[in-house]
Amino acid sequence: MANVKNPNRISKNRQAARAAKARKANLKRTNPMNQDKVLKADRTRGARPGLLPTSGPRKPISKKKARKLEKKMGYELRRRMEAEGEAVMKDAPVVEEEKVQEEAEMEIQ
Repeated sequence: MANVKNPNRISKNRQAARAAKARKANLKRTNPMNQDKVLKADRTRGARPGLLPTSGPRKPISKKKARKLEKKMGYELRRRMEAEGEAVMKDAPVVEEEKVQEEAEMEIQ
């Protein structure tokens, strides 16, 4: 937009607005939240900070799925503890008898 006094240059108002617009664009570009590619992908579909998507890798886990995962983690923890000898699993196959027999054979030799 031309200056009223001088049509060959931009007015001070337009200069200030252009500078503010450039400053805002630079701040957006250098914002650390904008550096993450996943967040950027979410932003392109209109997501705002704090809102999780309803699909994709960042969506919240359903309550049913959470219960199933909790069970699986419990089983894994039980297996680990059993392997370390801290707990005994009732339904696990007994492997100790074979170890005892092998140790007895080693002592004989």
